[in-house]
Amino acid sequence: MLAPVPPAPRQVERWEEALGLLRERSTDLESAQAGVERAEGRWRQALSSLLPNARFSASVAIDALHPDTPVLAGSGSQVGGGTGTGRQPTAPLGAGTVSLTQSVVDVSAWRGLSSAEASQRGAEASLQDVQRRLTLGLSRTLVAVVAAERAAELNRLGLRQALERAALVQRTLELGAATQLDLARTRQDVEVARQSLISGDEQLRRAREALGLALGFVHAVGVSPNFQFQGLVAQTQTSCAPLKSVDERPDLVAANAQLESSRDSRRQAAAGYLPTLGITSNLFALTTEPGPGRVSTWNIAAVLSVPIWEGGLRGGLVRERTGVERQAAATLERSRRDAEFEVARARRGVEVAEALVKTAAEGRALAEQTDQLTRRSFEIGRSGSLELVQSAAALRQAELALALREFELVQARLDAFLTEARCDW
Repeated sequence: MLAPVPPAPRQVERWEEALGLLRERSTDLESAQAGVERAEGRWRQALSSLLPNARFSASVAIDALHPDTPVLAGSGSQVGGGTGTGRQPTAPLGAGTVSLTQSVVDVSAWRGLSSAEASQRGAEASLQDVQRRLTLGLSRTLVAVVAAERAAELNRLGLRQALERAALVQRTLELGAATQLDLARTRQDVEVARQSLISGDEQLRRAREALGLALGFVHAVGVSPNFQFQGLVAQTQTSCAPLKSVDERPDLVAANAQLESSRDSRRQAAAGYLPTLGITSNLFALTTEPGPGRVSTWNIAAVLSVPIWEGGLRGGLVRERTGVERQAAATLERSRRDAEFEVARARRGVEVAEALVKTAAEGRALAEQTDQLTRRSFEIGRSGSLELVQSAAALRQAELALALREFELVQARLDAFLTEARCDW
């Protein structure tokens, strides 16, 4: 059991390597990028209603009862024979239509475009927030793996020391200076140390599995001993930039953009009560003999559309989007409150972690001194096995506590930086 845990099938050497794997294999990042693409598509759809729309259609029609009579497709109406130019419509008749429409005044369409633009900004901000959260999650997972590695190492050291104490008591018993109770206590301490070792190894395996899952693998991933852990905060600053204020955080920007989109969407629905003005133009051509054909008509028209009654559809749509706007406003306020508390807690966490590291270091030094004095006292017969076991257990706990507090300090500094940062990979 004193042999170290076998290394993971794959190990990361650098922060850049881990971030690159996360960028390539993260499903959350892929989903956020797809959200940006969807928002861009919706913006283009909204813009299309304000740009010219041209369409060409062609048809060939024949009257089954009167094959020699030219007819138009769809309508079934006959086409007059004389054209004044000596050309007659053909039978079957081929026809083509080119139509062009252009919106001139459409307030609802402009509101829809503004809503789509705000939604696109929100999707881009959501992508940045996902990148920030993935960076934070990756750093926490890396810290957890390194902390579990250190804890497993300390557990093995504690087991080795417990075995040494048990051997010391065994020799003392053989010399007649100890009792069976002393030997039982030290052996019990060995079993406790074994339990801690087994539990710590399992925590290490789970931490590696969590890192592998975060990086998109179905197997465990470890951290190389050459990983520059102490410079992790500086390394994260290469991919993330600090913000001037909390309101610039991507999740708040996304929530604010969603509120703007909802507001413009409500205005779009309300603008449906207003009339619209557009221009349409249609050009119609047909085949003739001799060919190939001629342009029959070309018209240009201005179209004024005034909504009168839609069965309450527009009013219901306005009420629905008003509710969506209120929900977006509530979400923005809740996100702002959560962000302010998160930032305040992260800033305070650094101070708390530094104080805990200081006290843990002092406690570990005292525990080590106590253990050394207890062992010497036991060797000369002034202390019993109970004091020996208790000092050993206290030393193991103090060493684990100090190691964990040091890792918690690194994580607190990462949290304090990434809670007020914008990450753009």
